[in-house]
Amino acid sequence: MNIEMIRAAAGRLKGVAVTTPLLSSPFLDEIAGRRVFVKAECLQKTGSFKFRGGWSALSALDDAARARGVIGYSSGNHAQGVALAARAHGAPCVILMPSDAPRVKIDNTRALGAEVVLYDRATGDRDAIGGALAEDRGLTLVKPFDEPLVIAGQGTTGLEIARQAAEAGVDKADLLVPCGGGGLTSGIALACEAEAPGLRVRPVEPEEFDDVARSLVSGRIETNRRKSGSLCDAIITPSPGQLTFPILYRLAGPGIVVAETHVLEAMKLAFERLRIVLEPGGAVALAAALFSRDATGGDAVIAVASGGNVDREVFARALAR
Repeated sequence: MNIEMIRAAAGRLKGVAVTTPLLSSPFLDEIAGRRVFVKAECLQKTGSFKFRGGWSALSALDDAARARGVIGYSSGNHAQGVALAARAHGAPCVILMPSDAPRVKIDNTRALGAEVVLYDRATGDRDAIGGALAEDRGLTLVKPFDEPLVIAGQGTTGLEIARQAAEAGVDKADLLVPCGGGGLTSGIALACEAEAPGLRVRPVEPEEFDDVARSLVSGRIETNRRKSGSLCDAIITPSPGQLTFPILYRLAGPGIVVAETHVLEAMKLAFERLRIVLEPGGAVALAAALFSRDATGGDAVIAVASGGNVDREVFARALAR
């Protein structure tokens, strides 16, 4: 992985992906006690940054591979990103999804033309199931995070942040990123290393699913004891990736862990003060920016709002706080 791959992905995404805004609010600044900037990837196509990686991967395939089709596995955001990219390229698409994924994500993935195969997240091995389906049907596997082309696509978010932060007069800050397997976080870290070295990437995870934070401490890949049971479904993975972890270990600052109560509060505040809708996994970085003041430094902080695909019931629960 290198910056040239990210720049190449940016070229393929030009005119296709949304250049999402870097938002701010004096109300959020007051809560955090510093300037808070929010990169609103919830406004990206399919409602999350995952479209970037999906398009980056599909647009780089040759015609024969696209004709055979692709397969991905995801709790919903990567699923929708790959499904939309596959539809635009005329490629058949199969998505393996956990049966406990939010209904809105399952329905949207099917609506985008993908065949959805459900599995039990707690007992099933998605890598084994996905690998078997890929082999049986001759499909190209587009991994959700541990794939260079996907990481490159997600890294284009970092190129935008670097430019937008400079325009806002921010050349040094902690850049908080919701982190599951690490595709977005490592891609942004590589982009900022080249374009904005004063921005230090910090992975953010929910309580009890802090495999990246623990891995950064131990220096080796750690695994979560649980595979499900968090509101933050979008960023629940067993462990950081084999490709992403070395990048994070080299470039990222310490991980930050947030409570679900703070995540729900961040969702409410994002809606009330920025008028954007966040899903729990997409709100963890904003939660850290607002409520983990001691974990970060500086007079400005940037939080990536990575996705907004939330079920009505969960969103209502956040707004009712």
